[in-house]
Amino acid sequence: MVRPAISDIPMPRPDALSPLTFSGRTFSAQELKLIQEICGDFAGLGRTEISRTVCELVQWKRPNGGLKSHECRLLIERMQELGLVKLPAVRKVGRRGKRRVEVTSRSEPESELIGSAGEYEPLSLQLVEKGRGGESRLWRELIERYHYLGCRVPVGANLRYLVRSMRYPDRVLACLLWTSPAWKIAVRDRWIGWNDRQRQQNLQLIVNNGRFLILPWVRVRGLASKILSCCARQIVGDWEERFGYRPLLLETMVDVKRFRGTCYRAANWIWLGQTQGRGRMDRHHRVEGRAPKGVFVYPLCRNVRERLQTATAPVFSGPDEETD
Repeated sequence: MVRPAISDIPMPRPDALSPLTFSGRTFSAQELKLIQEICGDFAGLGRTEISRTVCELVQWKRPNGGLKSHECRLLIERMQELGLVKLPAVRKVGRRGKRRVEVTSRSEPESELIGSAGEYEPLSLQLVEKGRGGESRLWRELIERYHYLGCRVPVGANLRYLVRSMRYPDRVLACLLWTSPAWKIAVRDRWIGWNDRQRQQNLQLIVNNGRFLILPWVRVRGLASKILSCCARQIVGDWEERFGYRPLLLETMVDVKRFRGTCYRAANWIWLGQTQGRGRMDRHHRVEGRAPKGVFVYPLCRNVRERLQTATAPVFSGPDEETD
C-alpha cells in the first residue's frame, strides 16, 4: 500500500500531552498528537510504513538526509507501551523478537596468535559494507559468539570493522562497532561544557565505540591500543564518506566490573569518570539496575570542547545508509 502524502494528513491542535524525548529528539505535544493521528488513521499501512510517514512529517533525519525510520519505529512502539497509541499487529514476515545470529564453522576457535603488536603491522581495518553478505555475516557471528554483550542491531548511524594483519590476511584479529553517541552522559557533558541546546545541535559530532572485540585466541601484546589508534585515524574519513560529516570526538563506556580500560588509556583516551548506572533513554531518572560504566573520550581535533559548543550542525546530503 502506498504511504499517504503529507498534504493528506491534517495538523491537529496539541492537547494535554507532555513533550517526549526519545533517541536524541524531543517531540512536542503537537508532534505527538500528529503521531497519534497517523497511527489511528493509517493503521493499514503497517508499522514500518507508519514510521517512515512520521519521519517525513516531523523531518526526523540523519545528517546525510536519510530518514530515521528505525528509531521512529522504536518511538511509536514505546508510545504504545505508554498507552499513547495503538499500533497494528506485527505482520508475520519472519521471525519475531531478537534477530537470531546463526553460528557456523566460520567462527570456530582458531590456533593461538602470540607476540607483540609490531610483529603484526601493518594492520588492515576493513569496513564491513552493507550488501557484502559474507563479511557482514562473519562480523555478526564473531560478535554474537565471543562478545559478552552479543550482537544487537544498532540504532542510528554506525560503522563496522574487521581487523586483519597484512602479514596474515586470512586471520581476523578483532571486530569493532562505532555508533551514534549516548544522548546524555553527565561526566561527558560536564567535560565538554555545553548547554542543552548545544548538545542537541551537535551531539551527532560524537561517535561511540559500541563494541570492541579482540578474538580470544589472539594474545598479542599492545594490539588493542594499536587498533584503537589506527581506527581513530581512519574513522574520520570513513564516517564523512558514509554520513556526510566529520566527527570531532570519540567516546566509549567500559564495564568497570569486567575491564580496566587499559587499552584506551594506552591509546591516549581521556578518562572522565563513571556513569550513574542509568539507561541511555532514562529520562525519568529511574535506575534500571545497570552497573556504572567508565567513560573515556578521544578528541579528533584541537580545541574539541570549544568546537562542540560552537559548531554548526552538519547539513543534509546524500542517500541514507543503515547496517543490514
